[in-house]
Amino acid sequence: QYSFKEVFGTLVVQKELFDVVAKPLVEDLIRGKNGLLFTYGVTGSGKTHTMTGSPGDGGLLPRCLDMIFNSIGPFQAKRFVFKLDDKNGVDVQCEVDALLERQKRDAMPVPKTPSGKRQIDPEFADMINVQDHCKVEEVDEDNVYSVFVSYIEIYNNYIYDLLEEAPFDLIKPKWNNCNTPVRNGDFIPPQSKILREDQNHNMYVTGCTEVEVKSTEEAFEVFWRGQKKRRIANTQLNRESSRSHSVFIIKLAQAPLDADGDNVLQEKEQITLSQLSLVDLAGSERTNRTKAEGNRLREAGNINQSLMTLRTCIEVLRENQMYGTNKMVPYRDSKLTHLFKNYFDGEGKVRMIVCVNPKAEDYEESLQVMRFAEMTQEVEVARPVDRPLCGLTPGRRFRNQAFREELSRKLEMRGGPINGETEEQSVSEMFLQNFPPLPSCELLDINDDQTLPKLIEVLEKRHKLRQMLSEEFAKNVLAFKTMLQEFDSSVLSKENYIQGKLSEKEKTIAGQKMELERLEKKIKTLEYKIEILEKTATIYEEDKRNLQQELESKSQKLQRQASDKRRLEARLQGMVAETTMKWEKECERRVAAKQLEMQNKLWVKDEKLKQLKAIVTEPKNEKPERPSRERDREKPVQRSVSPSPAPNAPPVRLRHRRSRSAGERWVDHKPPSNLPTETVMQPHVPHAITVAAASEKALAKCDKYMLTHQELASDGEIETKLIKGDVFKTRGGGQAVQFTEIETLKQESPTGRKRRSSPSNPDPPEDAADSEWTDVETRCSVAVEMRAGSALGPGYQHHAQPK
Repeated sequence: QYSFKEVFGTLVVQKELFDVVAKPLVEDLIRGKNGLLFTYGVTGSGKTHTMTGSPGDGGLLPRCLDMIFNSIGPFQAKRFVFKLDDKNGVDVQCEVDALLERQKRDAMPVPKTPSGKRQIDPEFADMINVQDHCKVEEVDEDNVYSVFVSYIEIYNNYIYDLLEEAPFDLIKPKWNNCNTPVRNGDFIPPQSKILREDQNHNMYVTGCTEVEVKSTEEAFEVFWRGQKKRRIANTQLNRESSRSHSVFIIKLAQAPLDADGDNVLQEKEQITLSQLSLVDLAGSERTNRTKAEGNRLREAGNINQSLMTLRTCIEVLRENQMYGTNKMVPYRDSKLTHLFKNYFDGEGKVRMIVCVNPKAEDYEESLQVMRFAEMTQEVEVARPVDRPLCGLTPGRRFRNQAFREELSRKLEMRGGPINGETEEQSVSEMFLQNFPPLPSCELLDINDDQTLPKLIEVLEKRHKLRQMLSEEFAKNVLAFKTMLQEFDSSVLSKENYIQGKLSEKEKTIAGQKMELERLEKKIKTLEYKIEILEKTATIYEEDKRNLQQELESKSQKLQRQASDKRRLEARLQGMVAETTMKWEKECERRVAAKQLEMQNKLWVKDEKLKQLKAIVTEPKNEKPERPSRERDREKPVQRSVSPSPAPNAPPVRLRHRRSRSAGERWVDHKPPSNLPTETVMQPHVPHAITVAAASEKALAKCDKYMLTHQELASDGEIETKLIKGDVFKTRGGGQAVQFTEIETLKQESPTGRKRRSSPSNPDPPEDAADSEWTDVETRCSVAVEMRAGSALGPGYQHHAQPK
């Protein structure tokens, strides 16, 4: 998406486009300001159509010409009153010099090119037939105007004059019999023009033909004459593709009339020369799409290079204005940008029309065009132009005309100057008729004495009447002189009064001028300060945007870090809670294990004391039985790595133990997974209730409990353990079993016999067996051999679940 000041649809008419875009430029041209209007876009997007138009619907160029001549039509100067020099200036000539120039032009032979008196070429007659009659409302009526047009093209970065007169017949080459062209020695190719800079640092084309025109038809005829020379070619994208940038320049010279309102003021400083340039740029194109080769390829390269230079200049201007830098703008890299350097530096208003073709094939090129056009809107180049002040009374042209009309009317009423003279003569005759008539002066007789006295009398009367008239005239003259003196004195007094007033006004005006100068200096100072402040504000705004972006990135980073921190805290809290629960369970387990170990130690101590008491209180005359060899052959109980079962403490007096338990009742718990063993010695418990699973009913009827447990030993033999315990009631009404001892039944091979005792306590030799078993200390050590703290030791209790 791109934003522009105005967007026109595909069905827009030329008049609407002209009113919005070109009309303000024409108004500025008549007010003495420069303007530049150019069309920009991809090749085939309608730039030439927008500028020139089509039959029946003229484009921007003929409409601009029509508006100019509609506005200044009655105020145009005669030909050659204004004369352009070869240094981009203009001079004003007097009426005599202009008349001589016109006579010289009329005496020249008529050129072959179309003249203004011939009929308009029907090829472009419809283009300039504009019925809108658009004109500028406020035109200075005390000025005279002249319009000059020129037409140039920039082809392969060279400037050519399209209005330059050349022998058209010599351009066509001659052909020989071999159907090949022959070099024409008389043919002179068109010479390129040079750009120069005038004293006001404005660029202009030296030696360019500038034609003074007096009507829209004449101006467009000159344009059409140059248009036929413009270079066009047929490409894959456009049948008539412009291969050059064309520039149609309209110069308007204007100068004020003198104080009488008759002739042009002969002061060069009062001449204002404004210029409107209408540029039809060649379209940017990609050579792989146009299939350009040879000259067409070179032309496309130069076109794209000049457009790229234009884009670079606009970008540097934009950067200098936005960031307050002072980078050099590369105007001289292209003739196009070098020619219009003054416009980009602020010498006039610049308007650009972007032409876009909605074809899908032009998508990439159209994006580049609109991106550049949108960027150019941010460049401000216009600045006010000071016009010279002539100091003459406005409206003098019409006052002079009104005076002439009134004078001619008065003369007509009075009959003219000759009739006035006859009236004066008749008045003198009437005055002489008032004198006495003269008598006859003929003397017929020498003795006539009456004629002379009568004549003397009449002459004396006339003399007296004349003296009376002379005295009356002298009195009238004296009275008139007195009146004149009085009038002179009154005029003198009034002049003195007026002089005093004028001196006061002059002092006031001088003071106001000084005040104006001071205010102008102050305005310039303030404008300079405002410019500096705007640049500073732009820099600060850029810094503010950068800091805001940095702040936003920092805040986002802090938010991410805070969220990471919250997730880490939640994870750590979970880990802490899990670890706390784990260690609480571990502590509870260790406390329970420690309590069980202490109970086992207490139980072991109690058993030791009981056995010691039994040994000590046993009568000494009885000789203890010697254990049988089968019992000696029994393998000692192996201890497992996990909490090992309580070691088997073999009773010293087995018969005594049996006799003690003969009257007790047992619960013989034999799981169904047990296998029958082939040992000679089999457990036999009288009055026993045999069960496959422990039950509360069976435990309630018995005092003792025995569990038959089988496991596979390390040598591959089945080892049967008889785990015995006491049954007692609990406070909850259930039954509990406290294991007291373990008996082991196992078969071994004679070659793989192991000793009963541990490696730290080797078995004593057989020859000393009798003495060991008779020794009380030895039997005590055998009795207390069961290790405390095992999982299956005497401290282990089995609780039955109450129903």
